[in-house]
Parts: sequence; structure tokens; C-alpha cells
Amino acid sequence: MAKAAIQTLDQRSLEWTKQAAVVVGASLFVAVCARVTVPLPFTPVPLSLVNFGVLVVALLLGARRGFAALALYLVEGAFGLPVFTPSILHGGIAQILGPTGGFLMAYPFVAFVAGWIYEHTSRRFAWAALSGVAAEIVLFIGGLSWLVGLTHSVAMAIKFGLYWFVFAEIIKILMAAGVASRWHKRTLPQPKS
Repeated sequence: MAKAAIQTLDQRSLEWTKQAAVVVGASLFVAVCARVTVPLPFTPVPLSLVNFGVLVVALLLGARRGFAALALYLVEGAFGLPVFTPSILHGGIAQILGPTGGFLMAYPFVAFVAGWIYEHTSRRFAWAALSGVAAEIVLFIGGLSWLVGLTHSVAMAIKFGLYWFVFAEIIKILMAAGVASRWHKRTLPQPKS
């Protein structure tokens, strides 16, 4: 009896360790995506692959693990690790409170929304893309609201945080949806004919 309980405890510990490693790895994947950036001279918000990374993590890991990975990403950045998109603010709390702060703080919720929708639908490309669109709406509500608070102008917030990014975000959504649907197609058991 005691031996069975120890084996069960060992299995749970191993599973917890595996899940923790997946979450840490996902946060590092987002950090790598954040390093791929193009500063834009007409806005304090740079163009980067970080949103693509957030969507991929959400669609592959689901709502809870995606949320955890992005919350960990924020904690890593808050402690000064170089995980955020390069900025004159050099990361840390200053960057979370800077012009991109609303986007950063929205990431765990973005991951949760995309992951939850995709978990509760068929694992097809169209649902992955729709999950990404819903998540991006959450992202831009958070980011633009923050910019409105900083600039005291809805027009300026939209100019700085939306106009220049719409086309790129559509591409990121489609790419993330493609990655997720292909991944799930290969890893999920296929129905027998």
C-alpha cells in the first residue's frame, strides 16, 4: 500500500516537473520572439514577433498553461531579465509601466482567451485563427487603454498602437493558427475510418 502511494506521488512529481518545464520553456520562447523587432520611428511601440509567440504558446498549451507561461514571462521581465522587446527603458518595471505596458500586462489574458477558445472547439485552422482574433482584441483593448492613459488622447493611442500594426497582426494570427493546427493534427489521435 505504501509502495503504491510512493509510486503515485513520484508520478505526480514527475508530471508536475514536466508541466513546469513546459511553462518555463514557453516563457523563454516568447522572450526569443520578443527579441525579433523592428523599431518604428513614428510610434513608441515597436513591431516585433512577441504577439506571434504569445498566440503560439496559447494555442499549443491551452488556457491555463498559456496563462501561466505569460505570467511567468512578466515576472521574468519585472525582475530585469532581458525578455521584453528591446527598448530605451531597458526592461524591468519601467518597461511594464512604459508605452508598451498595456500590451505586456494583457499577455496572460490574451493567452487564456486564445487557449480557452481553441481548447473548446475543433482543432482546425479556422478555429485557431478565430481564437487568435479574439485574443488580439483583448490585447489591443489592454494596449490601447494603457496608451490612452499615457497620452490622454484616444486618437494618439490609436495612432501609436493600432494603425501601424493591423496588417502585421493578421499575418501573425495566420502563422500561429497554421502552427497550432498542424501541430494538433500531427499529435492528436486520428479517427479510424
